[in-house]
Formats: sequence, structure tokens, C-alpha cells
Amino acid sequence: MTFKQFKNKPIVKFITNKYVIVFVFFIIWMFFFDENSLLNHLEFNKEINKLNSKKEYYQREIKQDKELIKKLEDKEELEKFAREQYHMKKENEEIYLIEYDTLEKNSNN
Repeated sequence: MTFKQFKNKPIVKFITNKYVIVFVFFIIWMFFFDENSLLNHLEFNKEINKLNSKKEYYQREIKQDKELIKKLEDKEELEKFAREQYHMKKENEEIYLIEYDTLEKNSNN
């Protein structure tokens, strides 16, 4: 098969067409090299998903904190919270903290 026969095949004519070459170059450029390439869009979508999950987390935390603040408006609840969280006490009162060791201790026999 000679070069002329190879060149006259329809697929080769189509591939060597200048418009097809320019179009293929354009597609490659847009997908990989351009500032707004497909790869950049994929990275941006990952970042958006991460930020949305953080946003949901912080919204849940804000909701919990608002509920806690509303609950602490009651004087008895506030006192209970202060005693449990910050080990506060009244005058002439003693507090004993009991901590349980949840790890099993291995005895060296």
C-alpha cells in the first residue's frame, strides 16, 4: 500500500482535515489547559462539597448552642450546668470527683 492510497482513505481525509485538527486541539485545550478547565471544575466541586458539609456541621452546632442557652436561662439548670461542667460548689460544700478507669489493667505475672 502506497502513501497515496493511504492518504485517499476517508478516515485519513477526515482526520487530516484542518477544521477537525483545530476542533480537537480546542477540545484538548478546554479540558486540560484552560483556566476554567474540566479538571479545575472537578476540584472546585470537591471544595464546594467540603464547604457545604462544614456549613451543615456548624448549623447543627449553632442549633445545639441556642438550645443550651435557652435551657440555661433557668437558674436551676444554670447551677446544675456549672456544677457538672466546671466543678463549681457552694460555700461550705465539698465535692468528690469519682473517675472510673475503663481500661483493663494487665497484671504482669
